Amino acid sequence: MGLMDVMARIANYIPTVEKPKIKPGLYERLMWTALALIIYVIMANTPLYGIQTQGGPQILLVQIIFASNRGTLMELGIGPIVTAGLIMQILVGAKIIDLDLSNPEDRKKFTAAQKTFALLLAGFEAVMYVIACRYWTLTGPNPLFNCSAEAWQRIAVGAQLFIATYIVILLDEMIQKGWGIGSGVSLFILAGVANTIMWNLLSPLTYREEPIGFIPFVFHTISNNGDINAIIMRPGGRDLVGLIATLIIIFVLVYLDGMKVEIPVTSPRLQSIKTRIPLKFLYVTNIPVLFVGILYADVLVFASLFRNYGGGVIPQWIVDILAKYEENRLVGGIAYYLAPPNSLLGAIRDPLHAFIHSISLLVLATLFGIMWVEISGLSASSQAEELIKSGMEIPGIRRNPKILERILARYIWPLTILSSLIVATIAVSADLLGAYGTGTGLLLAVGIVQQYYTMIAYERALEAYPLLKKLIGE
Repeated sequence: MGLMDVMARIANYIPTVEKPKIKPGLYERLMWTALALIIYVIMANTPLYGIQTQGGPQILLVQIIFASNRGTLMELGIGPIVTAGLIMQILVGAKIIDLDLSNPEDRKKFTAAQKTFALLLAGFEAVMYVIACRYWTLTGPNPLFNCSAEAWQRIAVGAQLFIATYIVILLDEMIQKGWGIGSGVSLFILAGVANTIMWNLLSPLTYREEPIGFIPFVFHTISNNGDINAIIMRPGGRDLVGLIATLIIIFVLVYLDGMKVEIPVTSPRLQSIKTRIPLKFLYVTNIPVLFVGILYADVLVFASLFRNYGGGVIPQWIVDILAKYEENRLVGGIAYYLAPPNSLLGAIRDPLHAFIHSISLLVLATLFGIMWVEISGLSASSQAEELIKSGMEIPGIRRNPKILERILARYIWPLTILSSLIVATIAVSADLLGAYGTGTGLLLAVGIVQQYYTMIAYERALEAYPLLKKLIGE
């Protein structure tokens, strides 16, 4: 029995959400989806019991990627879920784990093992958070023994973090198994991005005697005869440049999502009827940028945990390679240069940071895009096999998988590299201009909204035309 079998068997003993015996109607599924969102929002605004502070430094991108909120039950957010999924997808794609995800049994085993792995990661992160004395005062060099918190406080906080992550997993299962619409992970990311955009636009709270939100800041500046130039650009973003950049990025993403590259094919089974296979111009969608965001978020999370061990177990210079802090601010290390500048002024003041961030995002996004196409069944070889199985063929080309693979590779590999570079460029541009919600957040949010629009339109069509359900076997 292999490790995957053990992890899948463990998942059988973990309480889960059962599939509905009868598929609920659209409005009932929307109700359950809204309920899951409400529960998530409540947990994201419920402080952890037994902590003294809101935790260590955390960058906005981490909160968006992991749908987290520091110092609350959603401190870990969906981090363990997406990290477990990413690692296992890579292992399966690299054939280190021998599973055929097109096989229902292997897919079931993969999903069960991923759930167990996510819970193990949640337990590990929760333990590391309390061992590192993240929420309390250090009374000595070693956070394990020199922490101001009592043992019961640390155990209680660790248990809260673990249980909250388990609840998020159940909410995601509930939605994906047919009670709701879409994915819980996507829903929570969308909620986080929307909350960030609205906060940047409308928040009346003040920092250094200035409103945080752009609109309250405009009224504050005009009423106090302030510097109008500050409305156009100001430190920390939330300015007119950022607002315009946000609107332009959303428009560009919606426009590019509708672009297709069509490959002509015929079907001998249907008397050589000619048709076209549309390939999305953004072939890899937002996946490469999402992977880069997950990598950055994991680096920052573990760096923030390990940095308390500078005088103890782990040398400080090793911690600084991941993330260097001064006066509770991130000022260096891998995490710093992977993090986007927070505004156009920030990019102008630290051009080296902006340059390294841009180049690293472009390179990593391209590598992740190529990797994703290979492991997700979107490669030319996989598409050629699917074309042969469906009885389709390219006019004038023999029904040979190798020949079809070479033909499709002319379209797929350029699309993979080009679309990876395009989404990375959009993310970089949005970050440099201080777009609300960050470039990665906007990419994810627009993609998720379009997915929900498509799914809801599909469900409404099925309810309006019951005959369609019979035709597609639902």
